[in-house]
Amino acid sequence: MGKKIALSTFYNLCIILCLVLAWTGITNKRYDFILAAVFAGAIFVVLKLKLLKEIRNTLKP
Repeated sequence: MGKKIALSTFYNLCIILCLVLAWTGITNKRYDFILAAVFAGAIFVVLKLKLLKEIRNTLKP
């Protein structure tokens, strides 16, 4: 369970970094940064949702 908590924290940090990268791309008009941040952010959100679903299923009796 500790590994899943660490993985969830890692996904949260990656999502936050993607948001910061997207904001930097918006302010500097760097569309490649925005595209990379949105793509990576979407991947991390999907992985986070799968992890949360897996944790919910293990906690149910």
